[in-house]
Amino acid sequence: MLKQDARFPIDDTPSQMADKVKSVTTEKTSTTLADQILVQIQTSIIKGELPAGSKINEQALAEKYGISRGPTREALQTLERQRLVVRAPHIGARVAQLTVSELNDLYQLRSVLEGMACELAASRITPEQLTKLEDLLAAQEAALIKGDTYFQEEGDVDFHYQIIQASGNKHLQETLIGGLYHLLRMYRYQCTNQNRPVKAIAEHRRIVEAIAQRDGELAGLLMRRHIEQGRKNTELRLIELQANAAAKDTLAN
Repeated sequence: MLKQDARFPIDDTPSQMADKVKSVTTEKTSTTLADQILVQIQTSIIKGELPAGSKINEQALAEKYGISRGPTREALQTLERQRLVVRAPHIGARVAQLTVSELNDLYQLRSVLEGMACELAASRITPEQLTKLEDLLAAQEAALIKGDTYFQEEGDVDFHYQIIQASGNKHLQETLIGGLYHLLRMYRYQCTNQNRPVKAIAEHRRIVEAIAQRDGELAGLLMRRHIEQGRKNTELRLIELQANAAAKDTLAN
């Protein structure tokens, strides 16, 4: 996930990188198209721009992005594997519906697996990974001071993502990053309580300190508590959003 491509060294100038991108584009045109539309649809779903439960029209999406239905279909298949899109007989593809039941199931699994990731990271994290994690946390703390409370970016700028990577367990990484990551991001993005980030960052700080001290048992415990607090806040926010939506439907009818 998000690995540095050996063909694009970090010290390349922008113009050199652009030239290399052009040469690689001809090698992977169809894959690149599918990847591009995947990211765009994925982001639209996570942010709620494509509403939960809404029907997905493959032809309409292909026309919207100006590509053929092949790459669109490939992107939707990936989104199904990520559980952001669900498909049912006689109904077709729809954006995944946010539910309290699935939220709780998802967070229960996440708590166990990310707790394990913390325990492993405490013994396996490299000095470079630890520095990167501490730098990210410092940046988040600085952002809080400025009033920026949004920390739902993906990949290397995601606190949880970095810890999962530092665990060094490929199967754990595949389950959390490949299978559950984007679905979790959808719940986190759409159902975050405005007061949660301040407390969450303080909890992040304690987790990093435990990892730095190589105390896997404490790091795992703190992560599980952190995720449980996140679950409670996310559940309350989701219930509130669903109640508001139901009230609007009632008024409309």
